[in-house]
Amino acid sequence: MREVAQGVWQLSGFPRDLINAYLTDNVLIDCKTRWARRSVLRQLKGRPLSLVALTHCHPDHQGTARDVCTRFGIPLACHEADVGAMEGRVPMEPANRLVRFANRVWAGPPCAVSRVLREGDEVGRFRVVHAPGHTSGHVIYFRDTDRLAIAGDVLANIHFVSGAVGLRVPPDRFCVDARQNLRSIRILAELKPSVICFGHGPPVYDGKMLQDFVARLKD
Repeated sequence: MREVAQGVWQLSGFPRDLINAYLTDNVLIDCKTRWARRSVLRQLKGRPLSLVALTHCHPDHQGTARDVCTRFGIPLACHEADVGAMEGRVPMEPANRLVRFANRVWAGPPCAVSRVLREGDEVGRFRVVHAPGHTSGHVIYFRDTDRLAIAGDVLANIHFVSGAVGLRVPPDRFCVDARQNLRSIRILAELKPSVICFGHGPPVYDGKMLQDFVARLKD
């Protein structure tokens, strides 16, 4: 585990930076895949966790959610639009062959959502910003005091195959609404973050990089 910004710790994994989870304010944000269970629980051992909060319900983000919540006796939080998928009552979005395959390979078991998040809610020192498109309930966690964003999969900062670092729009086939996700990228840019932590890829500490990337986007 390494501190990537003040009070924000990125859990270690292999390959490094490929699938991320963050610990901040005694809150675990995202949970990797079910195959990371031992690693995640080992890194969290002895820490006073109070909540697991998801950026969205996909197999590489909810994989150890039930294990962590059960081990620490803590609630799970996600946006209201992703509650049904997290609880196993509806398919994860988008309901296509690739996501169903990822679900079989990576997903953890369903888990009851005790805290339903909406736009403007607070999680620790972070504000919930609804940023749909990748899933209907995708959110950004934004800390206004220093303009740090935990951005989930609105953008990635790594290529999944080559491992090359660089900002990338998630593939359309993994988005329930790719055009809406483009609008959510602009929501992220409008926050003018000073630091961006991604679900995939290392953090970005240069806000201009995001602004330049968004300026090149085409709707």
